[in-house]
Amino acid sequence: MAYESFRAIVPAGGAGRRLWPVSRQVNPKFLHDFTGSGSSLLQVTVDRLNTMADEVVVVSGQTYAQVVQEHVPACAVLAEPLPRDSMPAIALATAVLMIRYPREDLVVGSFAADHHITNREAFEHAVGAAVELARRDEVVTLGIAPTHPATAYGYIHPGEEHHTEAGVVAHRVEGFEEKPDAQTAATYVSQGYVWNAGMYVARSHVLFDHLRRLHPDLAEGVWEVAQAWDSPRRREVAERIWPTLPSVSIDHALAEPLAPENQVMVVPADLGWSDIGDWDAIGSILSGQDPRAPVVLGQSSRLTTVDAPGAVVAPSKQVVVVGIEGAVVIETDDAILVTTRQQAQQVKAATEKLAEQGLDHLL
Repeated sequence: MAYESFRAIVPAGGAGRRLWPVSRQVNPKFLHDFTGSGSSLLQVTVDRLNTMADEVVVVSGQTYAQVVQEHVPACAVLAEPLPRDSMPAIALATAVLMIRYPREDLVVGSFAADHHITNREAFEHAVGAAVELARRDEVVTLGIAPTHPATAYGYIHPGEEHHTEAGVVAHRVEGFEEKPDAQTAATYVSQGYVWNAGMYVARSHVLFDHLRRLHPDLAEGVWEVAQAWDSPRRREVAERIWPTLPSVSIDHALAEPLAPENQVMVVPADLGWSDIGDWDAIGSILSGQDPRAPVVLGQSSRLTTVDAPGAVVAPSKQVVVVGIEGAVVIETDDAILVTTRQQAQQVKAATEKLAEQGLDHLL
């Protein structure tokens, strides 16, 4: 179902270092097919949004803007001169759209390029409810119904309950919480908190007005770049201004300060969602109903296990795993990762150590 005057923004940045050595700076995770769909994560994301939005705009880095365009040739791709986190990227796309389509009812939504969603119908209903609320000048986020007390995600504290015209339940947001420890996560889940997936919907003018009030320098700089975007001055203006902008996420820049002002609403939804954040998440997605089943990215005949349930392996030669539960063995032409699913979040720390050793060519 398409929603009138709704345009989707897809920030496609970040190296996805927890999925190293497959995900690299020059070939990040959203350009890979990690779920066996036959399409890259970015392509699946755009396909999911195309059914609802008048247009999908992708914001990506100059390093891989060309390959991003090849993955999604029907999309407008805005290439940032430098990575500046999600807020400048979303603000740039919003400002460009406001200039291209100067109408008060324009609603924009931001959706990451690398999320996995299995319940598309629930996603469409949740986005539809968010668009309806956005037309009332609300800033709206989609909250994920937690399946367990995760420590890898931030949480949203839902407050007063509201109902949309379509009967979808939404809540006024009382606050956003950073990634908790295990005990705190269990408390959050028991108290009805939802996961923060970083998806936001708002009327374009409302979003930019909030940005002007809370971060005037950022808003002014982005607006100047956007005004030059469709002109011969784009490169000169962008290269002069963009490096001066702060790196800040939309959570920190807008959502967290707006929540105490009762300016944010959340639509909780059971989307079958994963941020595909590490090799454990990929194992969970691909193992299906049997969490102890081995997962092989590539030829299944290249994995042999003995008393090693839940292995996740990407082999280029025969791999044998003996006596290690949840083993992770990922092989590329120039690197091999060996860890466990329990320690999968630590892979990013390993890439930082590689950088310290001067092995940037591996990142």
